[in-house]
Parts: sequence; structure tokens; C-alpha cells
Amino acid sequence: MAHKLKTPAGRTLYALHKQTPEPVFGVIKSVLGFRQISMRGLENVRGEWNLVTMSWNLKRMFTLAPTYRMA
Repeated sequence: MAHKLKTPAGRTLYALHKQTPEPVFGVIKSVLGFRQISMRGLENVRGEWNLVTMSWNLKRMFTLAPTYRMA
């Protein structure tokens, strides 16, 4: 890793690290409080993770949606 960061190509590649979806995982951990999977088995884990990501997406939709006034 130290060698990669010394090269211009390595620095450019590492700079792309900021654009990846990793911040979303941090927000899921801190804001939603989701730190570990409760279920066992691949299908159960997939289901639980789908539920977490759906809740994140709903939260984002309501945050970013314009507010509507009832007339």
C-alpha cells in the first residue's frame, strides 16, 4: 500500500476511494444503529440486509423529496 501511494496512479486510484458507497455504510452504522447481523444463514442475512438498505433508501427518499402543501 505504501508503494501504491507513492505513485501518481496509486494516488489517483486511492482518491476514488472517497467516491465509493462506503460513506453509506458508515451512516447505516451510526445513524440507523445497525452494527451487526442478527440472523444466521445466507438467505436470512440477505433478507436482513435488504431490510436495512430499504429503510436507508426510504429515509433518503423522504429527506430528499420536496415538501408538498395540502391546499
